[in-house]
Amino acid sequence: MRVASISEVLNLSRKTSLDEFIEKVKPIVNAVRERGDEALIEFTEKFDGVKLESIQVAEEEVEEAYEVVDDGLIDALETAKENIEKFHFITAPQEIFVDFDFAVLGKRYVPLESAGLYVPGGRASYPSTALMAGIPAKIAGVSRIVVCTPPAEDGRVNPVTLVACDLAGVHEIYKVGGAQAIAAMAYGTETVRPVLKIAGPGNVYVTAAKILVSKDVAVDMPAGPSEVLIIADESADAEIIALDCLAQLEHDPMAVAVVLTTSEKLAGKVLEAVEKYRRHPENFKVALVSSIDEAIEVSNSFAPEHLELVFEDADKAISKIKNAGSVFVGELSGVAFGDYASGTNHVLPTAGYAKMYSGLSVDSFVKSITFQQLRETGVRMLGEKVVRIATAEGLRYHALSVERRLEKLEEVKK
Repeated sequence: MRVASISEVLNLSRKTSLDEFIEKVKPIVNAVRERGDEALIEFTEKFDGVKLESIQVAEEEVEEAYEVVDDGLIDALETAKENIEKFHFITAPQEIFVDFDFAVLGKRYVPLESAGLYVPGGRASYPSTALMAGIPAKIAGVSRIVVCTPPAEDGRVNPVTLVACDLAGVHEIYKVGGAQAIAAMAYGTETVRPVLKIAGPGNVYVTAAKILVSKDVAVDMPAGPSEVLIIADESADAEIIALDCLAQLEHDPMAVAVVLTTSEKLAGKVLEAVEKYRRHPENFKVALVSSIDEAIEVSNSFAPEHLELVFEDADKAISKIKNAGSVFVGELSGVAFGDYASGTNHVLPTAGYAKMYSGLSVDSFVKSITFQQLRETGVRMLGEKVVRIATAEGLRYHALSVERRLEKLEEVKK
């Protein structure tokens, strides 16, 4: 392996065209929309090798999960839950109530009535995603939280995932994955009722399906393969940097890991350390930069899902970060902590979408409604100005509606 150029690094951040995958998932989405449960059972057998006897997870299966999952693991999930709850509760949007002289104005937040969460599964289990997606929805006050997750070869959902769903407050769990799960949550079947918004990570087919159904149901964000970008100086530990890169690369064959460093010596050590564990990993680059400021500039252009700042006085550089899903400051702050238990969210924008999207949060599951209550002083102060603007726009009745209020105030005054 060799040191890469900055252009090679930036090429890794280019958005993968989803047109090809959208065309592939269209027949699946349409089939579920038209044939409901029958299509879900058919595609689950085709793609997951499982002939489903029931689509929904029964309450008994959740109860049994607690009996087979190790107590220490349940304790770890509960700790993660507690931290995720604390962070998301504190950072949840709060009602705004402003008393001006002329009016009372405000903004309140209303939870969505339903949300569908995609939790990857099948051969692996991702209980952390159940917590990351379910807890913000619960704190938001969503009255119906649905999870779709692929079944294992035995036709059951991994018990650790079931425990996590229960801890997160999920109301319904379905043994369905892939594009067919997204279609079920978007349009409904005989068993799965449709939801108002779909959130959660997934492979390229899940992402393509989310984009396809987004004209009919809200989705959290488009996303691609997972990624990390690490900015480091000579003070960084090459072994830790290498392991953080490898941790990201083990998510997916298309996952991306990048190191930008001011130190040629560190660059060499990181390359050696990575190759020691995994020879010639794909989508892994180490590049030299002239300064930390240049590295930050490149990072802002890349807009990584995860950004690690491992250099002296890294905390003073946070304000310079414009585009990132989540930032990890200092050597101790590995991405794995954020992935599981520190409290922030791991459902984040990838593939450059951090330039325009935020990670999953309570905000993702609420909508805002503004309100206002004008006083007499407000009507008198704004009335003539509103009439002028409405008249300029040619909206006669807008103007008359305000003029009548002004007249009425004058009548009362007499």
